[in-house]
Amino acid sequence: FLRVINAGKSTHNEDQASCEVLFVKKKAGGTNSTPNKNSSTKRRSSLPNGEGLQLKDNSDTDGINLYYWSLFDGHAGSGAAVVASKLLQHHILEQLQEIVDILRNTAVLPPTCLGEEPDNPSTNSRTLTRAASLRGGVGAPGSPSTPPTRFFTEKKIPHECLVIGAIESAFKEMDLQIERERTVYNISGGCTALVVVYLLGKLYVANAGDSRAIIIRNGEVIPMSSEFTPETERQRLQYLAYMQPHLLGNEFTHLEFPRRVQRKEVGKRMLYRDFNMTGWAYKTIEEDDLKFPLIYGEGKKARVMATIGVTRGLGDHDLKVHDSNIYIKPFLSSSPEVRVYDLLQYEHGPDDVLILATDGLWDVLLNEEVAEAVTNFLPNCDPDDPHRYTLAAQDLVMRARGVLKDRGWRISNDRLGSGDDISVYVIPLIHGNKQS
Repeated sequence: FLRVINAGKSTHNEDQASCEVLFVKKKAGGTNSTPNKNSSTKRRSSLPNGEGLQLKDNSDTDGINLYYWSLFDGHAGSGAAVVASKLLQHHILEQLQEIVDILRNTAVLPPTCLGEEPDNPSTNSRTLTRAASLRGGVGAPGSPSTPPTRFFTEKKIPHECLVIGAIESAFKEMDLQIERERTVYNISGGCTALVVVYLLGKLYVANAGDSRAIIIRNGEVIPMSSEFTPETERQRLQYLAYMQPHLLGNEFTHLEFPRRVQRKEVGKRMLYRDFNMTGWAYKTIEEDDLKFPLIYGEGKKARVMATIGVTRGLGDHDLKVHDSNIYIKPFLSSSPEVRVYDLLQYEHGPDDVLILATDGLWDVLLNEEVAEAVTNFLPNCDPDDPHRYTLAAQDLVMRARGVLKDRGWRISNDRLGSGDDISVYVIPLIHGNKQS
């Protein structure tokens, strides 16, 4: 499933990964659940080659099986990536333990408060019209005839939202743990994180950073993540700087300009963009506009505070602007975007796969090129070969790495190959003849 090649960028491979089969069981007496005896616990371990996702994950009476894959792309050292590859899955387990009984009971929506008896939908059908609530009618909160709480209108939260919340909380806890322990254990740098959890027939793809996940189904590409970069998160970063200007250390401006503003342009009108804008307008240049932009550069060269090119991930708690005391971490978020794919809604063939890869792959290959490579490669393999998906991952890595020629590493059409570490998962969406 996984192939990692060090392309010479880092002394110690800054790409890290893990793959495990875990068992979520309700926490008893405050004891944390650990992987069951069949779980894989070594870094870069994998499920048996060629084994896809299975539907037999709900047969246990007191818990749920969970499949877990992850990729971490480190920067400024491999420390954060190594720690996250070993520990993030256990934070996810801990978050799921509290709700495992709720998740198993799919016939009833999650209770708003733990310990409450779940409402019977037939007795909770009363709703208030806007007019009734405005005039203080019967049933309006605060009116003399306020009914029991169960009759209040409340949101219905589906089960998958609890899983998403558990994953989001786990990312936050992992980041806090790195912050607490970074000095004691010498955890260097930071890392992006791309995680897949397979639970109760659904794939949960959580991304914080610029790695990418796609599903290839019938040769078509289904994006399962989006990259977080200084450009894609410009408005969030600008708004934070606008609200808390002290974070800029009096050296940066939160405004964006097409290029650096020069002193001779003070008083002239120049194009700019603020946090509330997707378009551009003209403003009169002031002295403050001469400061360095919060976000500068385009594409892969875009940087936050001229320092870092990714805006979400784990770690980076000590990262500062060069030769200053300005911390960059306030602008970096550990919150992932989580997308859900219901495997039970679609028919999947033996060549339908989920692909996860760090930016070392996507920097040089388009989604469509990856899909074409995989859909051409897999049919040429023995369908009974358990290593066919591993070989497909290796093929992608070699395509992105390229061949050493006179002018450096080159891929197809004489384009430059990736100079980054490259990590790829190719995960089949069926097991044998069984759809998953």
